Amino acid sequence: MSTIYILWLRQVKKYFRARSRIIGALGQPLLFLLAFGFGFGQVFRQAGQGNYIQFLGPGIVMMSILFTAVFSGIDLIWDRQFGFLKETMVAPVPRWQIMLGKTLGGATVAVFQGLIVFILALIVGFRFHNPLMLPLASLFAVLVAIIFTSLGVAIASRIEDMQGFQLIMNFLVMPIFFLSGALFPLQGLPAIMEVVTKIDPLTYGIDGLRGALVSASTFGVVVDLMIVVILAVVLLGVGSYLFEKIQV
Repeated sequence: MSTIYILWLRQVKKYFRARSRIIGALGQPLLFLLAFGFGFGQVFRQAGQGNYIQFLGPGIVMMSILFTAVFSGIDLIWDRQFGFLKETMVAPVPRWQIMLGKTLGGATVAVFQGLIVFILALIVGFRFHNPLMLPLASLFAVLVAIIFTSLGVAIASRIEDMQGFQLIMNFLVMPIFFLSGALFPLQGLPAIMEVVTKIDPLTYGIDGLRGALVSASTFGVVVDLMIVVILAVVLLGVGSYLFEKIQV
């Protein structure tokens, strides 16, 4: 277990040392909050959907967690290229502990990034309804961070160069975000879009966070929670299996 803690701590320390990375990662969420929140706010209100910032806020928080979590897999490629991963792998510990330590470290970083974006959303005008639901909202954030950090590590376990990772991320991460209902309501969609949103794992994280923060869940908070818990367990298992097969 000390291996898990050491790798977790290494991931967190690396994040806090890179102050420019923290600031840079806030640019896109802030742009979405301001440009989309105020740009489409009037249209959203005229359509009878209420305050768009209230709808958009949870989606942008999860967007930040998604990007930070998945791209934490890049660290695995860097570690492999510069030899740190080889040094870690020769340690007399099970590989699943190494994977778990890196995953929990990446998830912690993603949750912290999401917390910063949540504070920005509050400054912009987002308001949550019930403070007693904040622990549930935090649970959704943690589970989504684990899901996508595990996914990032799993993909990075099968890719040896940074270019390949970036290619898959461009065809995976952006569709996951834009088809999750982060920017638009899930009701009244065309049939094909409805199917796609329902197979998007981020959909349930965002829907659950909306339910916890602004009481606006489409599927129900309990259903959302069950699905993200199952996805977190499954992807941790898949990530561990692929990490076991990694060649250094």
